[in-house]
Amino acid sequence: MSLNIGIIGLEMSGRTTIFNCLTSSGADTGRSRQEEHIGIARVPDERVDRLKELFKSRKAVYAEVKYVDLGASLKSAARDFNLSGKLLSELGAADALLCVVRSFKDESVPHPQGSVDPARDIEAMELELNFSDLAIIERRLERLGIQLKSARSTERPGLEAEAGLLGRIKKELEAGTPLRRQPLIESELKTISSYQFLSLKPLLTVVNTGEEDLGSTVEMEEALNRRFGDKCHRILALAGKLEMELAGLDETSRQDFLSDFNIAEPGLQKVLRASFDLLGLISFLTTGEDESRAWPIPRGISAPQAAGRVHSDIERGFIRAEVVSYPDLMRLGSYPAVKKEGLFRVEGKNYIVQDGDVINFLFNV
Repeated sequence: MSLNIGIIGLEMSGRTTIFNCLTSSGADTGRSRQEEHIGIARVPDERVDRLKELFKSRKAVYAEVKYVDLGASLKSAARDFNLSGKLLSELGAADALLCVVRSFKDESVPHPQGSVDPARDIEAMELELNFSDLAIIERRLERLGIQLKSARSTERPGLEAEAGLLGRIKKELEAGTPLRRQPLIESELKTISSYQFLSLKPLLTVVNTGEEDLGSTVEMEEALNRRFGDKCHRILALAGKLEMELAGLDETSRQDFLSDFNIAEPGLQKVLRASFDLLGLISFLTTGEDESRAWPIPRGISAPQAAGRVHSDIERGFIRAEVVSYPDLMRLGSYPAVKKEGLFRVEGKNYIVQDGDVINFLFNV
């Protein structure tokens, strides 16, 4: 399961700089472009490394996140119909959005609004997402109005219910409430799922700071999260230019760099951890001679569903799952030792997979 995150932001915010530091890419950060950049970030996981060492696996396979740096802002897309369709299609397919706003000061890179104000820009991006959804709703309501005029009696209740739901959502969006903050029940979410509304997606806002802000990033994050954050919107700060330099260093130089600038952890790890939290993801593990691997899954799914992430045949022919917790396996050092302690478990179809479960699936097709 590869996660797909679309990067958006206002002009001159440093979207591509953040993309480069997340993916260790060398994408052109020039101001005038329309092309998208796509890169993969591998999620560091010490558990995979230690399992590989313990079981002498031939390779380690980490969870991956695909980042798509879109070559235009939402506002630019609104002025270009062809660009809008492509952009909204890319964003609609994303599992989450990463919005870059700016707090760094650089006279050679003028801010479009004439001044640097992260809070103002977060509000502006929220509005752009809302406006995008409003445009979709207005077009759908127009079509529903036409359909209702000729609808059969059996079709009318469903069309009227959808129109009523969209009308309620529209009113809240116009009042400034994104879809992710609206009290929608499961059946309503299912009704609107095909529209791929942008303000419904989990949102991670990255404040692109300068070196001069390194000492105040914690306070900045706390203040902005109090004002804008919620369970589906997180704000964090990182110094894009410094992080881009960091991404290109070897491990020894990277540790020296972090120490010199008093950075607790690379920005990539902060962003990945926040992304997993926003999406409600955990990882189970598999290991053996061939590979040790992390498999990201939504929290709360069953053992057969998790097996399906490995291969659809395993889910279809699922018999049972042999499960050991990662801490127990590392502490005791082998499967025989785990079994001797009574910590080796056999779980059935109703078992809910937990973060750090090391699983061997048994199946028959």
